[in-house]
Amino acid sequence: MIAAAPTLMENAMKLPRRRFLRIAAGVAALPAVPRSAWAQTYPSRPVRIVVGFPPGGPTDIVARLIGQYLSERLGQQFVIENRPGAGGNIGTETVVRAQPDGYTLLLVNAANAISATLYNNLNFIFLRDIAPIAGIVRVPNVMEVHPSVPARTIPEFIAYAKANPGKINMAGVNGTTLQLAGELFKMMAGVDMVHVPYKGAGPALTDLLGGQVQVLFDNLTSSIAYIRAGKLRALGVTTVTRAKALPEIPTVGEFVPGYEASAWQGIGVPKNTPPAIINKLSTEINAALADPSFRARLSDLGGEPLDGSPTDFGKLLADETGKWAKVVKYSGAKPD
Repeated sequence: MIAAAPTLMENAMKLPRRRFLRIAAGVAALPAVPRSAWAQTYPSRPVRIVVGFPPGGPTDIVARLIGQYLSERLGQQFVIENRPGAGGNIGTETVVRAQPDGYTLLLVNAANAISATLYNNLNFIFLRDIAPIAGIVRVPNVMEVHPSVPARTIPEFIAYAKANPGKINMAGVNGTTLQLAGELFKMMAGVDMVHVPYKGAGPALTDLLGGQVQVLFDNLTSSIAYIRAGKLRALGVTTVTRAKALPEIPTVGEFVPGYEASAWQGIGVPKNTPPAIINKLSTEINAALADPSFRARLSDLGGEPLDGSPTDFGKLLADETGKWAKVVKYSGAKPD
C-alpha cells in the first residue's frame, strides 16, 4: 500500500522552530509586494471619475477635459460617470463608499465645501472621508440674464428687481455657488428674487436660454460660449478682479462693494487610498496644468489653472468649507 504524501502542515511541523518562523514571516509579508508596485502598474484597468451633476454643466466639462488628458497620458480610459442629485452629495457618497484603490475618483468642486454646512444629515464628512489629489481650475461665476430682461448693467438690474420684488426667477443648483452666489447678491443688494432649484447647471442654463428663468449666477465655464454669441447678457463676474476671458465685463463688486464668489474644481479619492497612487495622480494632473495646450483650453472656458500639491488642495478645501459655512448661516439658505 502506498503511503499518503505528507501534508504542508506535517512538513512544517518537522522544520526547526526558528526556520519555520522565518518562512511564516516571509509568507505574511507577501501581500505587501503588490501594494508597493501599485503606483508602477496603476492604472491597469479603466478608471471612473464620478461627477455629482448632470452632463453639460461646468463640473462635467472639466471632468471630461481632465479625463481625456489622463486617458491619453496613462493608457487607460478615464470614464465619466454622472451621479446627479442632492447638490452633488449622491455622487460624493458614491466615491466615499468605493474601494480606496484609485479606480474611483471624485470631481470635487465648491458644492462639496458648501454642502458640509448646508445639509445636516449627510452620511459622510467631506473633509474626513475624501482625500485631496489636486486642483484643476478656478473660474468666476457670471451674473447673466436672458436678453428679455430690460437691464444692461448691475445698477439697472438692481433697480428693476426692486421695482419688481418677487417677480424675477433666479435659477440655481442646491448646495452650489450657483445658489449661494445668488443668495449673497440678494442679501448685499437688498433685492427679492425667487430661487428656482435645478439638479444641475446644464438644465438651469437650458431654461435661462429659453426664458423660463431670468437670471443665473453660472460658472463662466459653461456659459461663456452663449455670452460671446449674444444669447445671454453678462452683467458682471463674481470674482474680485475681472476675468481674463471677458475683460470688458465688470465685477459685481464694482457696484456691490465687498461682493465676491468663485467656483473651482479638482480631484479627490476615498480616504485610505495608497499615497503612491495619490502622488501619481497629482503629478499627472499637474503635468496637464503645465501643458500649454491644456492651459489654453481652460482659458477658453474662462478659468485659471489651480495647480499645487495634495496638501495645497487640502488647504483650499478646508478654507472654502469655512468660508461658505459663514455664508450659509448668515443667509439662512436651505436645500430645497
